[in-house]
Amino acid sequence: MEKYFNGNDAVVLYSDKIETTLELIANRYINANPKLDYTARPYLLGEIIRNRDYRYTADFSSIFPNAPCFSYVYAWGKYHAGEDGDLRFILIPKGPVKIWMNQAEAYATDAAAERYEQTPVTIYLPVKKGWNHIVLRFTRTKTGFGGEFGTWLGKLDYYFFRGAERPDGLLLEGFDYTPPLGETLKDLSPENLSAMCLPPRDWTDEEKKSGVFTRIFKDAVKGESAAAVTQINISSPALCRFSGKHSGNCTFYIDGKFIFSSKEAGHYQFEKTLDKNRVLLTVISEKPDNEVFWDFNLNVLCASANTEENNSIYFTNPFFNTKTFPWIFAGLFKKTPINVHTEVFDRELLIGEKDEKTYWRLDMPDTWVRLYNENPLYGHWNYPLGVTLYGLIETARLFTRNGINSGADIGSYVRSHVEKSTRTFDYALFDKEHFGGATAVHHLLTSIDSLDDCGSFGSLVLEAACGMESNKGTATGEDFASGAEGLKNLPPDFRVTVEYTANHILNRQDRLKEGCFYRRRLMHHFHNDTLWADDLYMSVPFLCRYAKYTNDMSILGIAAVQFEGFKKYLFMEEKNLMAHVFDLKRNMNTGIPWGRGNGWTIFSLTELLMTLPENHPRREFLLDFFRRHSAGCLDCQDENGMWHQVLDMPSSYIETSCTAIFICAFCRGIRYNWFEGDTAIYRIAVEKAWHALETYSIDRGGNVYGVCRGSEFSFNPKYYAQHLLPRLNDTHGIGIVLLAGVELQKLRDMN
Repeated sequence: MEKYFNGNDAVVLYSDKIETTLELIANRYINANPKLDYTARPYLLGEIIRNRDYRYTADFSSIFPNAPCFSYVYAWGKYHAGEDGDLRFILIPKGPVKIWMNQAEAYATDAAAERYEQTPVTIYLPVKKGWNHIVLRFTRTKTGFGGEFGTWLGKLDYYFFRGAERPDGLLLEGFDYTPPLGETLKDLSPENLSAMCLPPRDWTDEEKKSGVFTRIFKDAVKGESAAAVTQINISSPALCRFSGKHSGNCTFYIDGKFIFSSKEAGHYQFEKTLDKNRVLLTVISEKPDNEVFWDFNLNVLCASANTEENNSIYFTNPFFNTKTFPWIFAGLFKKTPINVHTEVFDRELLIGEKDEKTYWRLDMPDTWVRLYNENPLYGHWNYPLGVTLYGLIETARLFTRNGINSGADIGSYVRSHVEKSTRTFDYALFDKEHFGGATAVHHLLTSIDSLDDCGSFGSLVLEAACGMESNKGTATGEDFASGAEGLKNLPPDFRVTVEYTANHILNRQDRLKEGCFYRRRLMHHFHNDTLWADDLYMSVPFLCRYAKYTNDMSILGIAAVQFEGFKKYLFMEEKNLMAHVFDLKRNMNTGIPWGRGNGWTIFSLTELLMTLPENHPRREFLLDFFRRHSAGCLDCQDENGMWHQVLDMPSSYIETSCTAIFICAFCRGIRYNWFEGDTAIYRIAVEKAWHALETYSIDRGGNVYGVCRGSEFSFNPKYYAQHLLPRLNDTHGIGIVLLAGVELQKLRDMN
């Protein structure tokens, strides 16, 4: 039997309680994924930006309409890689294109690639750990000048930064590029490219004279207002004199509190003691009557002569904490929004109300502040994280019931993650609409086209709201099935994402004639016209919780129908196991019982049975399916207690996530009396399986091994056994291992 780590480090040797193992796993995960803000960067609209397919569009025919035929433009960017390897890259050329990575030629189009411009070219670009420089050379011909390039799949998003180093160290997404050149460049070093590329556009002399509000908000009309915000930094508290000149009414706030107002255009002056080293200054200005010029400026000096000499005062950007772009701007507003002047700067919220909602801009042409979630996991929204956080929240509940102190901290962490994900959804939709269509926050949810994008995490949002004290974030509730008190007053941000998810699943998701969900038109074309066992988990748990939230039990009928349809297409009667995928084009299923696919089927079935009324007309069918599928899965458990990647292929590797899922399902079956007759065989199986997980899958540091990565599908079992290899601390397995321990502890507590 294979081993993922030294057996002397197995948690079974150091933990004699399930709770101890769960605490190790939970603490390792939380410590590895701290609560961090999203990254903010300047973002220049126009030129080379990512489109709704998450690839960059470079249309040099529009940028340089007078470029001579056979002239060249070089586009230069950089990409940060976490490790050595290959970057899967798509190119759709509009003419001849040549690509260099780190000054080494990587690809050049041929006549066929240039002829069939709608056929993407897949390239594997070599990258090294750290920064990598990419240069693309585009040649102008009669057929076009430019191309589309970048990620091969928007669901696996990545982006590039401009190649040139900035004095302030800020990274700007996109590409620098040269003007059209008559000769090819021999030197592609960063130093030479920095000299050759055009700088980002700056304000013209006329725009600089027009006033800061005029040049940023060109379409402003009389009576509309805009906000300017900066951080004032002072080395020691002092009485300060604020002075300057403005046109249009101006109102000043420090840390959200009104300080001064000047209604007459011209010079102004006031004094205020700054008793902190850093304060937030907000200026609200109103567009003046019948004037093109709309401006303000500000100087701050120490008013006390004896403190001025040694006291340093300077402005910094509230996002970047740099002296570059010290002011940020938002507008236009017919009525000044409440959240524009606050005590604490909130970078995650849009400014304004209803159709006036907007985000922050900089004093540079077409330049905004943009958010990027570059945390490995915290604050993201995706299907595996929905499972991971479900496991954490159930762990928190178990600990709270059993008087283990860390339960409150674990519950608070889950709440924080969910709150961050839901409260930034409004920003993400704004980003998608205004910045080209490819978002760097919640790119799955904003480009939703599948159950994967919404159902699992949407279910987690409802789970997090249930039985949790909103003021503390501590988990105090029992299972969701036992009550949904926390859903009566869903936080507004939770409600928006829940309804967005429900709309997709109930109104937009494609269904077959039987009413079961399938994948029809996806960004990832490989999935088109298929039905996946995985999608039971991506839909049913959410529908169970949403039915309770809306008090609409007909939704449970939709959930039940899924199992009838999926059983028809995927259940292998002779094995009592589910095939992974049904291919509608071939009109056949794969015939391969992938471990986690079977796990999601039976686990989702338990979620529905926990919620479904005893007298529901489909309950007996579902119970019979549960018993048959349980028997089929039980038959595949090996002598050590583990299940394998391909359930009926003992030579495939032992797989942690499906082993954990079967523990969950069997424990629930025993606790809720879903099995007929003696359950001893299932009790033995779950105890044996948990011991196996603690022996082969979990080490004393709380690391979880042997979890299959996210899959495609195949009709060849070797794909699952030899290509979908196990990973360490993969989020497809962490949460379900936690749930397995929780369910087994509940079962033990019954005795």
